[in-house]
Amino acid sequence: MKFQFPLQKGKWIKRYKRFMVDLQLENKEVLTVHNANTGSMKNCYVENGDAWFWDSGNEKRKYPHSLELVQTPSGHVACINTSRPNYLVAEAIEKKVVTELQDYKALKMEVRYGDEKSRIDILLSGGEKNIYVEVKNTTLLEAMDNQVPDKSGTTEQGIGFFPDSVSDRASKHLRELMRMIDDGHRAVIFFCVNHTGIKEVRPADHIDPVYGQLLREAAQKGVEILAYRSHINEHEIYLKDKIPVVLP
Repeated sequence: MKFQFPLQKGKWIKRYKRFMVDLQLENKEVLTVHNANTGSMKNCYVENGDAWFWDSGNEKRKYPHSLELVQTPSGHVACINTSRPNYLVAEAIEKKVVTELQDYKALKMEVRYGDEKSRIDILLSGGEKNIYVEVKNTTLLEAMDNQVPDKSGTTEQGIGFFPDSVSDRASKHLRELMRMIDDGHRAVIFFCVNHTGIKEVRPADHIDPVYGQLLREAAQKGVEILAYRSHINEHEIYLKDKIPVVLP
């Protein structure tokens, strides 16, 4: 996926009101950009670190610039634009990068389903079974309890975790997927890893133990768990390779 607008670079100053980030440009101007990420963004940014943004050119927007990539405390790059993951996964499926999800004829996005009034990120139909795919943006890299963190608070072990904060919504999605299994469909949790330093994904039991327990129940139930990592640069982003999901 090529970025629609050229990325520009600034230095991170601060995040506030969840959706706002102040950046300092090369000419020392301070620019306020919109941040689409409503999560904690834990370990995703560092004061005075690089941050990449784009200008929508839309004069009707109060803040026409949007945040896309950030330099992490460990020196890696993360895509924190949460509007990207669903399209990245759909693109990877259509380009046959995701070999596990090729038994389908039609791909639809944001389809209403389930008992808890959810919307599935991607629905693949026309194959032997319908395939319900729930996509999770994964950007949290941090040390495990038995690892010694470096000055940034992370290690080079490459352990990524989901979620990065307590998420009742993510737990609801797991319950919905388990019901799809009961109804005879395939169901998939897809960790879209938008962090260049993550080498494997684990449930963040230390942050949201309820989600961790539900993820293990879902796996036992037959929900498939996949993780693919993105290639990221200033011009494009795309899913490149599969990485392990570990359920200790």
